[in-house]
Amino acid sequence: MKRNGFSWLLLFGLGVVGLPSAAAAQGQKPGNADNTAYGTTAAEFLLFGGGARGVALGPSYAAHATDASALYYNPAGAALGTRPSIVVGTYDYVADTRYSWGGIAFPFDGASKVFGVQLGTFGFKDQPVYTVEQPDGTGETYAVNQTFVGVTYGQRFSDRFSAGLTAKGVFDQLGTVSGSAFAIDFGTDFHAQLNGHPIRLGFTLQNLGTSMSYSGGDLNRSIPRDSLGGGGGEPAPVELKTKGFSLPTIFQVALAYDVFSAANKNNRVTVIGSFNQANNNRAGFGFAGEWTLKNLGGSGFGAALRGSYSWAPANNDNVAGTTVPTALNDEENLQGAAGGGGLFYDTGSFLLGADYAFKYLGVLGPTHFVSFSLGW
Repeated sequence: MKRNGFSWLLLFGLGVVGLPSAAAAQGQKPGNADNTAYGTTAAEFLLFGGGARGVALGPSYAAHATDASALYYNPAGAALGTRPSIVVGTYDYVADTRYSWGGIAFPFDGASKVFGVQLGTFGFKDQPVYTVEQPDGTGETYAVNQTFVGVTYGQRFSDRFSAGLTAKGVFDQLGTVSGSAFAIDFGTDFHAQLNGHPIRLGFTLQNLGTSMSYSGGDLNRSIPRDSLGGGGGEPAPVELKTKGFSLPTIFQVALAYDVFSAANKNNRVTVIGSFNQANNNRAGFGFAGEWTLKNLGGSGFGAALRGSYSWAPANNDNVAGTTVPTALNDEENLQGAAGGGGLFYDTGSFLLGADYAFKYLGVLGPTHFVSFSLGW
């Protein structure tokens, strides 16, 4: 029975490794229209991550997360945690914007089930308002505030399999206009041993939900109308209708394997690979690695180093028929690269950690994420 499980897992792992190469090799055939819905989704902040560890490892972290950050990456992984945990962090994003995320997970029923709550916010404030009539500014300012709140339930159904579901509300305040949507995340996690080393396979479907529709504020207008006698009448109230925008839905499969794990589990090297398909992009892939050292010098202190690369087709600005490289090429190639590390103190019954990550956004440059974790 074990051999069959291992064979199936290995076969699927080979598929995970091969799918990205096959997808990249397909390309766009001449004469065929590309119907990929680039740039058509709202609430892109839903893809910014949760916790510096996850940012450093990229989306592939879905096969490796077991603390509160798993609430974001794979709710099934949160069911593998054995103690309550909290992860909070903030993301120094581009153009003076900021993204913050926090999650708390509570295992119960002998740590076979988990309940969790997460919150993510993104935005900016005090931006001047410019109009065609007043190009130097009207003296007014506006702000953008995007928020999502998620509630998670996960469960271990056996010593090999867990699953989880997250329901979340998404709220968007763009100046005086607001919108909202509802979405779910679903994840599974299959975990076993291969040659005495842990191996995990995760499936996730994120942000599957309703469209984001906007109303209120400047969408409420009034237009003049003529009276029956030819004179001016009272303005008629109208509401400008907006198109509903889909949320950025992503399906992903990820595989994590401890290529090296000391007998006392104090020294571990994990490699991760993933394949994803989004509704606003073509198929992409990622790979990551993490080196963790625990109980340094016999104490509870430890450290970790991490790195990853995530490839998304929409990041490449290749112009059809262009053969001369541009100055943007180097920046484009760096987009998706991430790295970082962390320090922690773990006694088994208490954990306190701090993590840092940077992520390169191509021509927009690097961004930085700092987070803190607590377990008890």
